Amino acid sequence: MTHPLFDLSGKVALVTGATHGLGMAMASGLASAGATLVINGHSSMEKINAALAEYEKLGYQAHGYQFNVTDAREVEAAVEKIEKDVGPIDILVNNAGIIKRIPLLEMPMEDWEQVIKTDLTGVFCMSKAVVNRMVQRGGGKVINICSMMSELGRNSVGAYAAAKGGLKMLTRNMATEWAKFNVQVNGIGPGYFATSQTAPIRVEGHPMNEFIISRTPAGKWGDPDDLQGATIFLASKASDFVTGQVVYVDGGILATIGKPANEN
Repeated sequence: MTHPLFDLSGKVALVTGATHGLGMAMASGLASAGATLVINGHSSMEKINAALAEYEKLGYQAHGYQFNVTDAREVEAAVEKIEKDVGPIDILVNNAGIIKRIPLLEMPMEDWEQVIKTDLTGVFCMSKAVVNRMVQRGGGKVINICSMMSELGRNSVGAYAAAKGGLKMLTRNMATEWAKFNVQVNGIGPGYFATSQTAPIRVEGHPMNEFIISRTPAGKWGDPDDLQGATIFLASKASDFVTGQVVYVDGGILATIGKPANEN
């Protein structure tokens, strides 16, 4: 039985980019707490339908919509349709994003602009359309998916880090402006997780695998389901007086400077 503070029954949750990976894990968490689930994808309805089938296998019914989070007209039309078809959106999780691993001196301007537009401008675009309606109804929850790159730099991900650092500050400014409307805006910063995307480097002996395990105080990669608790908390009544925060779910990486190579 769900504790009443964390019960999302009767709530509609829209999770962008939730056709796979961490987005699917967070969306599944919201559905497990009782939320009616709406997912978004951009590339194809085929991919969205495949994701809907996966949710069904997990025991959750989800609604899928195809639109580009960076296109204001598409977003407005999609949000209007979702609210007509499914119901008012109570929870928005801005998860859609991309990364391009290119050193800054080699990065074409079009790649830089695509990353910033998707990972930062897309959040503004989605939030503006949804929160305008939340304000009229008296409140809501927004969760922006930030990153450890909201705090740290790393070779070859400068555009992504710039976008995610900007998203941390956008989260704080959204929280500042919208608190008076009973809209709470927070972020989640995932660490390194065991997903299909990281599978090639999560093999024994791979330098990145050894680095992540040694750099993480928990001594392991995260399970995508580890994100569900923070997502449910920030989407629920339990976080009604929490806004403008970024919760880092990273196994302790950001808490430590690390350890010497010869330390157990």
